[in-house]
Amino acid sequence: MLNYLLYPFGLALEVLAIVHFIRRRPDTYWIYIIVFLGPVGCLVYLFVVALPDLGLLNNSFRGMPRRKRIGALEVMVEDNPSAGNFEELGELYMDEGNLPLARAAFDKAIAARSNTTDTFYRRGLCAIQLGDPAAALPDFERAVKDDPAHDFHRAQGMLAHAYAQTGQKEKAEAAFRVAVVQSTLSETYLNFADLLASQGRVDEARQWAQKVLNKERTMPSYLRRRERPWFQRASELLKQLPA
Repeated sequence: MLNYLLYPFGLALEVLAIVHFIRRRPDTYWIYIIVFLGPVGCLVYLFVVALPDLGLLNNSFRGMPRRKRIGALEVMVEDNPSAGNFEELGELYMDEGNLPLARAAFDKAIAARSNTTDTFYRRGLCAIQLGDPAAALPDFERAVKDDPAHDFHRAQGMLAHAYAQTGQKEKAEAAFRVAVVQSTLSETYLNFADLLASQGRVDEARQWAQKVLNKERTMPSYLRRRERPWFQRASELLKQLPA
């Protein structure tokens, strides 16, 4: 009966549900619910899976005042090139995903005598994401030296990753061993797994990738959605490793 009442809107609901499924890649069983239960299944999917993702739209709305603030700061630093203004500008550029401009802003903040741990750490993040781990390494070393627990111990994991990316395998493993005791970040686990795999230590690499997937069973839904890219990366790594 409900399918009959929803029939005029059934195709639109199915298109919405399938598009969201393709973009967000939730658990596979949802596609069967969408396809075989028709409009009712689509409604269930949209309410249970898609509706919580509406919170992601807030990022789009936040982007407008953020871009306005960026424009204001770009003008402001011409008259007042202070370290604080460049730090804020760099953080906003990072939020926008503009890593080259963020890195340049942090360079200027440091040149203006900023000695804030987070400024060096964020510049390191920009550098390593831009494929320049050699430049990122001293920034991460400084951040970890100043504050070993910085960014919930992510700084320690990124230092280990930078060592690995610059070919310093022994230092990388030692730093990873410290990081995984202090933190359960999926990013750190998977970077460690990548290092182990590159050394041919397949069983150990598989164990750390599996640790990421094991977290999915006990995570609340909102965390599973946030961690989904890491779950996908862990699954891909396990498929690539020899049995």
